[in-house]
Parts: sequence; structure tokens; C-alpha cells
Amino acid sequence: MQPFCTLVDARTLAEHLDDPRWLIFDCRHSLADFSAGRKAYNEAHIPGAFFADVERDLAGVKTGRNGRHPLPDPEVFAAFLRRHGANDETQIVAYDAGGDMFAARLWFLTRWIGHDAVAVLDGGFGVWRAEGLPVSNETPPPRAAGTLAVRLRPECVLLADELLANLDAPDLRLIDARQPERFAGIVEPLDPVAGHIPGACNRWFKDNFERDGRFKSPERLREEFAAIARCDPKQIVHQCGSGVSAAVNMLAMEHAGLTGSRIYPGGWSEWCSDPARPVEKGGA
Repeated sequence: MQPFCTLVDARTLAEHLDDPRWLIFDCRHSLADFSAGRKAYNEAHIPGAFFADVERDLAGVKTGRNGRHPLPDPEVFAAFLRRHGANDETQIVAYDAGGDMFAARLWFLTRWIGHDAVAVLDGGFGVWRAEGLPVSNETPPPRAAGTLAVRLRPECVLLADELLANLDAPDLRLIDARQPERFAGIVEPLDPVAGHIPGACNRWFKDNFERDGRFKSPERLREEFAAIARCDPKQIVHQCGSGVSAAVNMLAMEHAGLTGSRIYPGGWSEWCSDPARPVEKGGA
């Protein structure tokens, strides 16, 4: 089986609903209401999908200095996947509401621990419903525990101290995935300090999607990323508020064939927790 490593379309996923080699996670979430995702899942979800809680399953323990969605311990995250039956051969698919950030978070974490066969449902649950595909309100029965191995890829991330030491490096291009008003420091609804990391440029993660929530074509994405970062993709580091929406920009680049970028997982919420780190405003 040729694995899906970036996106999978709704019809292809529908053809594999009964395939035991496929594992589906519903990642719907709201940063304004942490209970919204579970409520949406309980009302209707893709048959056979398990729920992944962004705050609990896709994030680690908060210390007050490591951001709003710190990286989970790799073994703890792998154990979450194993509990739902994930093996080294399993095709994992994540979805959210569509045109959103949360499925990409699971995609990134799964790649970070070394599993390539993970994809995001293109267009999410919105496209699934629009295409008249089946839904369920039943929690699927537990699967036999899987044996997924951790083969951690530390090269996928850049941590705060290394980023601080390399802010002026000519071979580093930092891309901030937050909305332009937050990047510019005009508003800041989530974190205690407004602004952005010096030297960053802005590409709102929503700019990767068409109006229906599907990703733009690889050709268009290549053009748009080239307009803000004409460099080797390996020189690009993505960040956002807390490491979640940054994964959408990384996924978009991978979908466009621009491979090898990294993520600063702590994001603005970690960066601004230390008043010694520099802050910039404007420039959106």
C-alpha cells in the first residue's frame, strides 16, 4: 500500500472506513471553548474515528514558560496512538472541521515521532458532509493495542534557545502563521504580550486554503511561498502562537513539494513568556 503522507481526499478515505490498516482521528477543537470538539464528535463524526483532544492528547504539560501547547513527551504521544491500534504499517488520517489547524497538529506530531504514513483529510469534516458521506454518533469499539515505534526526528523542530541564537543568521527564515493583526501587535487575544519575533515574516495559515476548506494546489502554494521566502525549504522555520497553526504552513509546503522545513513549537506564547527575549511590532 502506497502511504498517504500529506493529504487524502474524502472519497478515498470513505473507501477505507472498514480497512483495519487505517486509523482515523477527529481533531476538531476550539481555542475559545475546549469542550466544543468533544461535543461536535459526540453529535456526528466519521464512522470509526476516535477523538483526539488537542489540549490533552496533542500537547504536553504546561509550565507557564513553555507555551500554550508544548510538545508532548514522544513516548506519551506514541502511547496514545498505540492505544487506538497504531502500528508501524498503519495509515493514520486526521481531520478537523476543514480549513482549520488542528488536524495538522496531529500530522506534525506523528511525523515528529517518525511515522510517515499520516495524512490530513483535505477539506475536513465540512467537505465530508458536503459530499454526503456517512456519519456516526457512536464511539468505535476499542482496537487491540498497537506496536508503533518511536523514531524521533529532532531535526523537525528548532527550540527557543537555538532560535534566539540564530535570529540574525542569513540561512534562517522565520514564518509566523498567526493572523496579520496579531503578527503586527495590533490585537492579542490569547497571549499577555502583543507583537512578533524579530525578523519573522507573516503568512496566515488560513491563506493555504480554498474557500471550501481544501488546500490550494501545489503549484499555487509554491508560488505563494516563493513570494515570501525565496530560499531552501530547509532554511524555513514555522511558528505561530503555540505551535499548532504553524503545522498548517509546514503541511502546505510539504504538499507543494517544498520539503524539509522546521517548526519552533513553543511559538509566540513561549517566546513572550521570557521578557529578556526581543519583541517587534508592525510589519504585517
